Amino acid sequence: MLETLLVLVSAHFIADFLLQPDWLQQRKGQPWAIMLHSASVAALSYLFLQQWRVVILVGLVFLFHAFLDSFKRRFRDSWRLFCMDQVAHVVSTFLILRFCMGMGALEPFHGEGIEWMVLVAGFAVSVQGAGFLVGKVTATLQEENALAEKIKGLKNGGKLIGQLERALIFLLIVIGQPGGIGFLVAAKSILRFGEARDDQKLAEYILIGTLLSFGLAIAAASLTMAVLKTV
Repeated sequence: MLETLLVLVSAHFIADFLLQPDWLQQRKGQPWAIMLHSASVAALSYLFLQQWRVVILVGLVFLFHAFLDSFKRRFRDSWRLFCMDQVAHVVSTFLILRFCMGMGALEPFHGEGIEWMVLVAGFAVSVQGAGFLVGKVTATLQEENALAEKIKGLKNGGKLIGQLERALIFLLIVIGQPGGIGFLVAAKSILRFGEARDDQKLAEYILIGTLLSFGLAIAAASLTMAVLKTV
């Protein structure tokens, strides 16, 4: 059951973070966008499971994902809502799995490629998922401290830098070279913190965003490696 759950959760994270482009994310308040995204989660779950008769499970994945995405639109977007939404998706996946296995509609996973599924899902969480969370936390800080006008640079430059640094952290941990993260921290400190040395609010904002980004990437990458050892 554990391997089947990992397959389904991996499909969710890959579809949620890697296969959901910005234009679709920005339209998630519209029913067609929710349905399209939910269909991608269900389709990827079907392909990953490699059991071509599990139609009921695919249907339940689609319905639960669409319901949860529709339901969360009733609340103000925040980092807390993001975390609760992801937990709800994982819990619903577990409940769907238990229901289908209890009915005999699903067999234990006997397919191939689970290591790659988990690895790609871990990458998605480290780079994109953590990025969404960091973005929501820093957006709250900007709003509470009126920092929007002080933050200048390339359009989406900070977002891209964050994605690249988390991808490098993920790679360093996967190849067994976590010591390289220290050089990454030092390089970013030299390049970024100098611009905010005379503004305490801006300096603290940058420090919070950096530490949160690095911490989430390290945690996600380490968890991915721990999971890989169990499959």
